[in-house]
Amino acid sequence: MGVFSKNTHGKRSSSMSFAMRWKHENLRLILLSVIISIAMAFMLLVLLYGSANRSVSVVLDGQESVVKTKQWVLQELLEEQSITIGPYDKVSMPLNGAVKDGDRIEIEKAIPVKLKNGSKESTVFTTEKTVGSLIQEMNIEVREQDKVFPSLDTELQSNMKVHVVRIDKHITKQQQEIPYQVVRKEDPTLEKGKQKIVRTGKNGVVVRKYEKIFQNGMLVSHRLVTKTVQKPSVSQVVAIGTKNPEPKVTLLSNTGSVGTAAVSKAGLTFKPKKTLKNVTLTAYSAGVESTGKSENHPEYGITASGARVQEGRTIAVDPNVIPLGWWVYIEGIGLRRAEDTGGAIKGNKIDVYFDSESYATKFGRKHGYTVYVLGPNKPSSN
Repeated sequence: MGVFSKNTHGKRSSSMSFAMRWKHENLRLILLSVIISIAMAFMLLVLLYGSANRSVSVVLDGQESVVKTKQWVLQELLEEQSITIGPYDKVSMPLNGAVKDGDRIEIEKAIPVKLKNGSKESTVFTTEKTVGSLIQEMNIEVREQDKVFPSLDTELQSNMKVHVVRIDKHITKQQQEIPYQVVRKEDPTLEKGKQKIVRTGKNGVVVRKYEKIFQNGMLVSHRLVTKTVQKPSVSQVVAIGTKNPEPKVTLLSNTGSVGTAAVSKAGLTFKPKKTLKNVTLTAYSAGVESTGKSENHPEYGITASGARVQEGRTIAVDPNVIPLGWWVYIEGIGLRRAEDTGGAIKGNKIDVYFDSESYATKFGRKHGYTVYVLGPNKPSSN
């Protein structure tokens, strides 16, 4: 019994050791077989997936179409459909993304727009739909006074021109003097031909406010906004004598002589009150250059005597030599009436009035004239 039992145990141990040795020696082969099987199964699945047709919706600029494809990468699908994606286009999924059956792919093609922001011009590409959304996309600040053409709700079109006009307003003030007016009043106590300043005139001050509007830095409008009289002017009051004086003849030494004999000139025969020798003639007009008054001045063309200037009649004189209102005969010139005075007209000097300012300037200064002082009445022709 003891021997039988020993032999049985030896045979069993030998059998188990053989099985374990076989498993140990073939473990690598078993693992390799399993890996190969899994890989082949995966490749089979990939092959089946890649060869299967997929139904995909492609929305291009709002136009939707359903395509059948075996491509499983978006870039390859787009190339298959001849769709080119530009650098500014928008796609709803990455170009290297996987395409699955039933996917919806949205593509927005960017269009060129000619954008002018103030004076700066550029061409931009956008997928926005309106002018307003483009302005927001470009982070352009539009102030309340600025203008956008076309309007913000206008639908964008390819190569459309969009202009942001920059409007700037500036307010300026200008201070200007108001020339005082001269008011002439008749004074019966003052001899005719004489005048006296009763009240001295004072210039006033007016402030004008102007609005200047600039578009993109260029002046397009300049208008008066307000006009305020800061200081009113004070009129100068001049008394004009109306009292008829006794005729007087004032002679300057070595400048003239009393005329007693009758004189005939240019069909006229007259007996002068006095004769002035070596008289200097100049000329003036009613304009700014001669009188400092423009045509809109209330005293434009009004002489010291109150009469309105008239070519062929009016001269300015020194009232101490020729009384205002008297007629004279100037050799080479003819009959003229003393109606005006002047700050520079002193002594034997006469300023002859002409309508033309340019002619008065060209007239210059002429010397050596003889002037017959006739009196307050105009002589009649023979």
